[in-house]
Amino acid sequence: MESEAQRTASAGVVRWLAERITGVWDLLTGRPLSLYGAAVLRIGYGLLYLVFLLREFPHRDEIWGPGSPWTPALARQLFDQTGWFSVLVLSDSRAYFELCYALALVTAALFLLGWRTRVLSVLFAVVVTSFHSRAIFMTDGGDNLVLLMSLYLVLTACGRRWSLDARRDQLKTVRQADAPASARSSLATQLRDGRSMLVTVVHNCGMFLIAAQVCFLYGSAGLYKVQGASWGGGTALHYVLNLELFGPWPALSHFVDEHTLVVAVAGYLTVLLQVAFPFVLFGRLKYPVLTMLLGMHIGIAVLMGLPLFSGAMIVADAVFLPDRFYGFLPRLCRRALRRTDNGSPAPSGGPGPGAVPAQGAPVCGPGAKHGVVLLTGREDTAPSGMNPARRR
Repeated sequence: MESEAQRTASAGVVRWLAERITGVWDLLTGRPLSLYGAAVLRIGYGLLYLVFLLREFPHRDEIWGPGSPWTPALARQLFDQTGWFSVLVLSDSRAYFELCYALALVTAALFLLGWRTRVLSVLFAVVVTSFHSRAIFMTDGGDNLVLLMSLYLVLTACGRRWSLDARRDQLKTVRQADAPASARSSLATQLRDGRSMLVTVVHNCGMFLIAAQVCFLYGSAGLYKVQGASWGGGTALHYVLNLELFGPWPALSHFVDEHTLVVAVAGYLTVLLQVAFPFVLFGRLKYPVLTMLLGMHIGIAVLMGLPLFSGAMIVADAVFLPDRFYGFLPRLCRRALRRTDNGSPAPSGGPGPGAVPAQGAPVCGPGAKHGVVLLTGREDTAPSGMNPARRR
């Protein structure tokens, strides 16, 4: 009896493991997950880096060019030790640097628009890596996250939604639907299906890496804060608000610092949100948590002057919103526009008492309850309480 029970338990464990493995395999190979989230990452990081390069355009030579205090020779010595690489140090010519900068702007813009995303994602990762490693001592933390996400986005199918590639594929599908069906060999069909499955698996693994990276970032940041005495005492944000290096608007920082209770509660809430973030992703509690994190990052951007870091974190948080949320946004916008159009006032002051209604329009008035007048040149039905002779 004992051996029979052991065999039954072992068979149950094996069956449970087989079901879990089958479920994970179906999840990886069934369909690409979070395509809208990947598109938001592409648009967000492409826009962020394009704005970043445009903002630093007047200072490009001092940061990355031949006139930088961190010269190309020093950068090459650091690369020999760290293994980094940058296309900006392949030549010390100013013309070469200006060409690289122009190509970086074009690459970020095309990646943002989603044109030939498979190729542009690789070029965008090369651009971000090159500029980051060229001036590695002049970053603020947001560059590190953008660098990691640019590498992860190479694995994803981030151009299938909200992109020029998606529009081109849609037009191609319409043309193929109108054209006569062509015979395909079984080998070509198998190769196409195999390629589709491979792209799906790589995309899903890339999205998992992105989600794991964000969870690790929040969790580790929260755990490091727990170990600090200033965060435990509720005074950490007080010291942050009084740092001259991270205070673009000192008057605003001092105004916020005067509300000591609010500052202390915000500090404790920051630690709680970061530690709890990885544990609330599989329930509805993630929506208020993401909303509060959005407010926290906006506060960091305004009070500490770190817009690139805050923008990178906000874009990374957007990956945890489901596709049905992004699919609902266009309908919500159209509904809001429709309500605005319906509620807009008429261009004129409205019809006067002697105005004639439009052809075929019902006459609506205090007495028009039991009938409709069709203005077709004769009276079909007269509303109760209305004198036809008076209407003429």
